[in-house]
Amino acid sequence: MKNKNGLSNKLLNFFASVKLSIIILISLAATSIIGTVIPQNGLHAFYIQNYGKTAANIFYALNLTDMYHSSWFIALELLLCVNITVCSINRLIKDKQKLFSKHPKFNLSFFLKSENKKEITSDKPANEIFNIYKQITSKSFSYSKTEKKENEYIIFAEKGRKSAFGVYIVHASIIILLTGTLIGSIFGFDGFMNLAEGEIASEVRLTEKNEIKKLDFALKCNDFTVEFYENGAPKEYKSDLRVIENNKEVLQKNIIVNDPLRYKGINIFQASYGMLDPKTVTLNFFNKNSKKNYLKKIEINKPAQLPENKGEFTVKAFTSSYKFGGKNIGEAFLLSVNLNTGEKYSAIIPFKFKRFDRMRQGVFIISAENYDKHYYTGLQITKDPGVPCIYTGFILIIIGCFIIFFLPHKKICIHIKRKADKSYVLIAGASQKDKFGMITTINKLASVITKGQKNNN
Repeated sequence: MKNKNGLSNKLLNFFASVKLSIIILISLAATSIIGTVIPQNGLHAFYIQNYGKTAANIFYALNLTDMYHSSWFIALELLLCVNITVCSINRLIKDKQKLFSKHPKFNLSFFLKSENKKEITSDKPANEIFNIYKQITSKSFSYSKTEKKENEYIIFAEKGRKSAFGVYIVHASIIILLTGTLIGSIFGFDGFMNLAEGEIASEVRLTEKNEIKKLDFALKCNDFTVEFYENGAPKEYKSDLRVIENNKEVLQKNIIVNDPLRYKGINIFQASYGMLDPKTVTLNFFNKNSKKNYLKKIEINKPAQLPENKGEFTVKAFTSSYKFGGKNIGEAFLLSVNLNTGEKYSAIIPFKFKRFDRMRQGVFIISAENYDKHYYTGLQITKDPGVPCIYTGFILIIIGCFIIFFLPHKKICIHIKRKADKSYVLIAGASQKDKFGMITTINKLASVITKGQKNNN
């Protein structure tokens, strides 16, 4: 039994150690720095390229590339939770008498030695002064008790004794915060989905693991709109999203940046957008000889006849950014042309520069007049079931700090003694967290008698 008790005490002392708290906090701080220096959740090739094969293998072996989800980082957080819990229980056991006693003990000698005290002399009878202070302390303090002796009165009072709970509330808030982060890292996810207009999808590509996660429901982008400034920069982009579950539409919302759709604890944010390759384009063919214009709406990658039966052509591809002469000339179409004469050639038709094809010196000057613009919406999809715990933890931290700093524990002793025709009053107080406030309280209590004396005079 002694060995068991000895082992239990050693374990208890280990987990209650302040040194352990410091070591854990330093370890967490150091690992957080490492997690900032080493980019997280990258591809293996990225680490090999930037750090070398040996370092990359070490990173993967120690889980430094996904540190915040690693077993050792989670173990550090759990160890901190245990440490805080054991420390709090130990302290609570020691403070039990102080916190829960209905009749706290007071020691007159303690107050007589206090630095925060004031002595006054009054002509009023001791019993009258006693009654005045008894009434004040009973109203202003949560607990007071009196002692009466011959020609001597003592009043003990205190308030804010429960402020000691503020420390335990802060400790509890830290544990709840850590619990929230653990729940989020284990059961949550962060990913993205690119969804074209009219498309339905239920798979999310995870950012951290580069894996696919299937949702319990599907998302449909019913419509996507984007507005631009005059300089071409996007002003606002908006997605009309529908939630599809069991082949039924259960929710609809237009989302913009910072106004997500939320469903079953999953957040769907508007993160980005992009343009899909067009399916059709309207081309204008200008015959330099006949001066005639021919408009043709063409499907991409589908052969079509040139005007005036001159031959055949196909719009092979579209690019949103084409470089010519080292400069970006924007959207452009690549054409393949087969003339009846047997001549074959390729042509680049920029959308913004209608006269660009003149340089080719062909029979037709071709320009792109219009094309169908289709967009996809880039969605960031996240789930963090630990958020309620984190919010609760932050609220408790604020409450705990408020209790600690704004509701301090104050103890007062008023000693009244009658000698000859004078009453001698000693007012002393103690407060660990609010010494300045304690001095103010003592002065206010003293002024009750001193003002009366001035008024009588």
